[in-house]
Amino acid sequence: MEDQAETMQQRIAAFFPGTLGVRITSANPDRVTAELDVRDDICTVPGICHGGALMAFADTLGAVATVLNIPADARTTTVESKTNFFRPGVSGTTLTAECLPVNIGRRLQTWQTTIRGADGKLVAQVTQTQMVMEA
Repeated sequence: MEDQAETMQQRIAAFFPGTLGVRITSANPDRVTAELDVRDDICTVPGICHGGALMAFADTLGAVATVLNIPADARTTTVESKTNFFRPGVSGTTLTAECLPVNIGRRLQTWQTTIRGADGKLVAQVTQTQMVMEA
């Protein structure tokens, strides 16, 4: 299947992920990757990315991945999300994320997103479940 990064980027651009600055770098039904520049305006204290920004970054990838695995007229919403924070995302750096499937079901899909700092070290890991709502 053709990479859907550009199409998915266009879909999120006008919404919160676009405001946050999420840049989708690849998007396929079995893997989504993206980048996020850590800016001072998404930090909780000087120089440290807000945990909610990290969660929103991962949530976006899980939603994109789910959209790539459901019918065009279906919708999705997050029903559960768990985040482990390991080290800070530092202002002035770019975080990278990779979202992989844990389970792709007809009604529920579970995705795990790993967020890494510019040094490649683990910043956070998010496991989320998306509910699929048919039209």
